[in-house]
Amino acid sequence: MRTLTRTSTTEMEVTSIRLERSLKDKLKELSGNQGYQALIRDILWNYVHQKSGDYRPQFAPSDIRATLDAKARKDESCALTGKLIQEGENMLLAFTIYGDLVPLSVESLNKE
Repeated sequence: MRTLTRTSTTEMEVTSIRLERSLKDKLKELSGNQGYQALIRDILWNYVHQKSGDYRPQFAPSDIRATLDAKARKDESCALTGKLIQEGENMLLAFTIYGDLVPLSVESLNKE
C-alpha cells in the first residue's frame, strides 16, 4: 500500500548518525530484507511528509477493519475521500488493516 519513490544510492549523500546499539539491532530486526538504512529513510520521509502537510494516506474501504463514532476536535481530512471534516463535525475514527487510526467523514463508507 505505501510505496515511496526509490532514489539511486549514487544520488544520495552520506550522513553519519549515532544510534544506540540496541536501537540499531531492533531496526535491523524490523527491516527484514529491506535493510535498516532503507527503513530509516522510509521513517524519515514519512515524518517529513506528515510534518510538512504533504502526507495524504491512500486507503480503500477494504482497508478499514472497524470504526468508532467521534467528533472532530480540529479540522481533519477524510482518509478515504480527502473531504474536509470541520472542527466540531461528527466523524468516524477508523482502524485499518495496517494498524493506523485515521479520520473518516461519516458518509465516506456509504459510497461502496
